[in-house]
Amino acid sequence: MAKEKKLVQSITSRDEDFAQWYTDVVREAKLCDYSGVKGCLNYLPNGYALWENIQADLDKRFKDTGVENVYLPVLIPESLLQKEKDHIEGFAPEVAWVTHGGMEPLQERFCIRPTSETLFCDVWSKTVQSYRDLPKVWNQWCSVLRWEKTTRPFLRSREFLWQEGHTIHATYEEAEERTKMMWNVYKDFVEQDLAIPVVAGRKTESEKFAGAQDTYTIEALMHDGQALQSATSHFFGNAFPDAFNIKYADKNNELHSVYETSWGLSTRIIGAIIMVHGDDSGLVLPPRIAPVQTRVIPIAQHKEGVLDKANELLDTLKAAGYRVKIDDSEKSPGWKFSEQEMLGIPTRIEIGPKDIENGQVVVVRRDTREKIVVPMDEITTKLGEILETVQKDLYAKAKAFLDDHISTATTMDEMKDAVQNKKGFVKAMWCGEEACEDEIKAQTGGVTSRCIPMDEEHLSDVCVCCGKPAKHMVYWGRAY
Repeated sequence: MAKEKKLVQSITSRDEDFAQWYTDVVREAKLCDYSGVKGCLNYLPNGYALWENIQADLDKRFKDTGVENVYLPVLIPESLLQKEKDHIEGFAPEVAWVTHGGMEPLQERFCIRPTSETLFCDVWSKTVQSYRDLPKVWNQWCSVLRWEKTTRPFLRSREFLWQEGHTIHATYEEAEERTKMMWNVYKDFVEQDLAIPVVAGRKTESEKFAGAQDTYTIEALMHDGQALQSATSHFFGNAFPDAFNIKYADKNNELHSVYETSWGLSTRIIGAIIMVHGDDSGLVLPPRIAPVQTRVIPIAQHKEGVLDKANELLDTLKAAGYRVKIDDSEKSPGWKFSEQEMLGIPTRIEIGPKDIENGQVVVVRRDTREKIVVPMDEITTKLGEILETVQKDLYAKAKAFLDDHISTATTMDEMKDAVQNKKGFVKAMWCGEEACEDEIKAQTGGVTSRCIPMDEEHLSDVCVCCGKPAKHMVYWGRAY
């Protein structure tokens, strides 16, 4: 009993210290740990399995839209990086450089990729000649390195895993359509598979990606009231392709510029899953992406026939397509229950002598701890129904939290009051001037524009900050 109590107490309460709670969950759920290089992570089996499921689901969505996967080198020559001035200026503080090959100094430095726009453009500059070569709709799953000063597991690490999509098109309209298409792919994936509601829209000029003409984002709200930029899709226009002299000949053999997009989602989304769904007992995983959807826990397993029946149940569920494991260790049932909850496994199935005698099992939901008695011969059907209910309920709970934490401000006093006394997003009108963004950030202690939604509400006629005519309604908030 003492050990079971200690297991739960190893996680700090969210309301007591949210940052420590997050660190405790990452550690106790065995998602990752720190490597010997500051800011770089060892992805442990539980964390990497979660990423594998995210990758598999998202990759299928990509391919359904015509995306092809490629892989390009991790090293970028400095001369290549310098071809797009705005881009390199945006990343310069975070770039790590390779200066030696073995013991010999290199004639030209290579950067370890912080992102791969230049590499993709270099390939296309050599291979795209005709309208028949377009469009190129490529993606790569890889890691990137950005020399961050302040790091935190999943949310901000120096090396992280992600996918980066890069496409080029013959027309402005086609590229813009692809930019918004991938933005919607991310929104659907995060809301449907991860059960995380988002606010979505376009970034302001000061917040968009370096070198982009437009950046579209999805922003999720964490339990502590801070926003997390969860995925972005960028429309580059033809600045990058022109810098690399990528031209195509049309049917009349006339040369034209191409238009480029780029879009990405990283392992920081695992941080969002933790902070949106987790509770004081640990991780809570949505069933659709949980590496293990249910854990079979035999009760009184020393009694004759219990382990045999539990393993028979395990095989039945595996054959039905569920991701399932059994805990037949010698630990006490209470310890096993606590561990299952800490790991975020969406359900557990308890089976003991009385259950076997009655031809039933007990399914326990991780999110609500509700116990559901299910006839043994109905478990393959009923478990799927329970998991789908958990998935929907997790989204509904998170959506209610999001809706309850969106405030409206029409004056700076209202803006400051919302920031100081509430947590979450604040909707307010904005004149479009960067100076007002800076002033809002200064007066509110770090609040920034998160996005301009596509369907803008009209809250007032004037900017919340300067009182000049308003151009946009913006979601504002503190962010990770």
